[in-house]
Amino acid sequence: MKVLLIGSHGMLGQELVQVFIDQDLVAWDTEEIDITNKDQVLRKIKALKPQVIINAAAYTAVDDCEEKQELALAVNGEGPGYLAEIAKEIQAKLIHYSTDYIFSGEKDDGYDEEYSIVDPVNVYGESKAVGEAKIKASGCEYYIIRTAWLYGSGGNNFVDTMIKLGIDKDELKIVNDQHGCPTYAVDLAMTTKKMVDEKKATGIYHVTNSGHCTWCEFAQEIFKLKNILVKVIPCASAEFPRPAKRPKYSILLNTKLAKIRPWQEALKEYLEK
Repeated sequence: MKVLLIGSHGMLGQELVQVFIDQDLVAWDTEEIDITNKDQVLRKIKALKPQVIINAAAYTAVDDCEEKQELALAVNGEGPGYLAEIAKEIQAKLIHYSTDYIFSGEKDDGYDEEYSIVDPVNVYGESKAVGEAKIKASGCEYYIIRTAWLYGSGGNNFVDTMIKLGIDKDELKIVNDQHGCPTYAVDLAMTTKKMVDEKKATGIYHVTNSGHCTWCEFAQEIFKLKNILVKVIPCASAEFPRPAKRPKYSILLNTKLAKIRPWQEALKEYLEK
């Protein structure tokens, strides 16, 4: 099976390279393709003729998106639309990663795959919602995989940031009123491969590690597992105003796939690497 992976240098992309290495894999990043360039996307992918296109490319700097709205829309919205267009033309399956941030965060019991009210509270979420809409409208075969709070090797992430701060500081204030599902990039990549191998029905999927927590609870577990002695002070989001508003509850409910291991177990594995 010929698989084209776009965004191969990113945190998730590096893990996808490992799990799809047994296929006829072509791994591209920005040096090989600009997904915001429609002509280039159509020409290069048509010539390659992959059976599966995996889009792990995204503009994920949530706060920066507020100022760079055109760039966010181009990478997260228009680009996926171009990939969907060529996927439809060459009859390839498109795998695209989306986010919990497409939702408003007002629903405290979480969001399943069928929840249809897309109401993002920031530009990043808006741009990702546009990407989803363009893929759905294209008529191509697709997996839209929504995930959340991603961490792993090869990229900036909350876990590594907390370890550095915990070593350097005596106490830390950490937000305790945003709820979500920490997700290990390794588990996301392996689940993606399993979906392809098992030929799951096309559509929308929520893929996160099981369970949920606040950022404060996430940090406390990191410090516990790393034996870092730092005083953690729970605080409200209002104490740390940021350019982009965050959803209060962005818990993704997985109702279509086998449950993935608990986030605490995945975190432990990551920290023992």
